[in-house]
Amino acid sequence: MQSEPSASRLLGSVFGTSNLVWANIIGLILLYLTAGYFIGGRWADRSPYPATLFRILLWASFLCALIPLIARPVLQAAAQAVVAAQAGTAIGSFVVTLGLFSVPITLLGCVSPFAIRLAVTDPNDAGRVSGTIYAISTLGSLVGTFLPTLVLLGAIGTTATFLVLAGSLWLIALILLVRVSGRRALRWAWMPLPVAALLLLVTGPLRAAPEGFTLLDERESAYNYIQVLENPAGFRSLALNEGQGVHSIYHPTILRYNGTWDYFLTAPFFVPDTRPSDVRSLVVIGLAAGTIPRQYQHVFGDIRMVGFEIDPEIIAVGEVYFGMSADELPSLEAIAEDGRPGLRALSGTFDVIALDAYRPPYIPWRAHDGRVLPRGARQADRPRRRGAECRADVDRPPACRRVQQRLETGLSERARD
Repeated sequence: MQSEPSASRLLGSVFGTSNLVWANIIGLILLYLTAGYFIGGRWADRSPYPATLFRILLWASFLCALIPLIARPVLQAAAQAVVAAQAGTAIGSFVVTLGLFSVPITLLGCVSPFAIRLAVTDPNDAGRVSGTIYAISTLGSLVGTFLPTLVLLGAIGTTATFLVLAGSLWLIALILLVRVSGRRALRWAWMPLPVAALLLLVTGPLRAAPEGFTLLDERESAYNYIQVLENPAGFRSLALNEGQGVHSIYHPTILRYNGTWDYFLTAPFFVPDTRPSDVRSLVVIGLAAGTIPRQYQHVFGDIRMVGFEIDPEIIAVGEVYFGMSADELPSLEAIAEDGRPGLRALSGTFDVIALDAYRPPYIPWRAHDGRVLPRGARQADRPRRRGAECRADVDRPPACRRVQQRLETGLSERARD
């Protein structure tokens, strides 16, 4: 199971982490495991020896270790060939996943039926033995699901996560093979050498900076693959995962960016008779690296500002590269938490609540059926708003009104609740 979150992060640097990509990853890995179960049972009947099983594990771990090393040039080529659209994302992620993961995951799928074949010596014990093996396998899948997601990917990155997990499996398999085959097993000790050689040759970021941009920072968190880019004019942008959308922008001396952030400055003035001095507080759901609060501070002064950003690494990037430090934005309270429960727990009332949580291609599926604001969302934020209300959907995709129309329908329904 460790392959699924690790594969998502690997492919996410080019294709994003939308539902289409996740569906392809999960579906294909299940397909490879199915093939492995089928092949492994027949392989075990032909060669029912522990040494064969351990060699399968050696090859599977070796090929898994190669995945992130050969993935960079493959993914870069795929990114250039795929049009930035949903169909292209699906096709590209499908093909890349097929090529990178098919053989090692199929080999890993061979392990369970092979282990059952070796462990069952008495037909009367077949149920107990197979149940024990499946329990151990499922427990391993549980650890493999949470360990990369919660610990390894954010702490050491995608490539190192693949290498650590594959290396651990390879070492265990080699030790077991030595126990049954003696010194002859050491002939498989060459496998780390090509991995080490490729590791020295493959350098640079998971995704290269666009032409004309300089990569200032690259890091990974439990939620995102993060890049900070700077163009020759000194504008810095925050790119996440596949980099299709700019989530924050910064320039040390310029505060007007002709982007969606500028529209939020007009929000208070849709309420009649509002003056700049009436704006005394702001909440941002989807803070990112703090573009909206910086603009609000410049226009409205040191008002109270609270920003919710689920990814603490993005907050850290904002403090270093986007002028979001306590010295530059002293009145901003950046909270690393999901916006909806955070808003419910927030005390006091606010003049402006800005929702900037999504950018294409990460418009949530609820936006397509008019439920991007689930029932109860208005009730949840109502105690936090002071006075009248105005909601606006800005920056709809060009030549596509579907999302906007769905949002309008959903907001109208909730206004009647």
